[in-house]
Amino acid sequence: MYRKILVAYNGTPESRSALQECVRLAPTPATEVHLLVVVSPPQSVVIGEYAMVSMLGVEEEIAAERQKMEDELNIGLNYLRDAGLTVQTHLEVGEPVPMISDLVDKLGIELVIVGHSRQQSLAMRWWRGSTDALLVEKIRCSLLVASDPNEPVKA
Repeated sequence: MYRKILVAYNGTPESRSALQECVRLAPTPATEVHLLVVVSPPQSVVIGEYAMVSMLGVEEEIAAERQKMEDELNIGLNYLRDAGLTVQTHLEVGEPVPMISDLVDKLGIELVIVGHSRQQSLAMRWWRGSTDALLVEKIRCSLLVASDPNEPVKA
């Protein structure tokens, strides 16, 4: 049985599947369940090297995204608590893969659960990469990739 589990959640249907998988594992009361929500920086900041970006307004954009993700964190927390789990929450600002990797190392996580969508186009996977594929290379623990069994497979 896993003693320390990290669930990455962002409010998407795929990440809700990650919450469901955590509950299905039926962790014992001794299991540390950590729920992570990551506030991603605005896309303009990420691609800033290619565009002239005014930093005016970026702080407000991050604050609005942070509030939205705090709301999602509470939704995920309530879902896991309603299932009888004791949960520690984490709200981080940055890119998801490094944030997940850092928490794995810092907390001694044994299992990471992430959601995955089959609907992402091949072109987008090539351009952006796949979070679960990157995580396989970055973390030193088991990785459970959850998906909605009712979601059709994209060719």
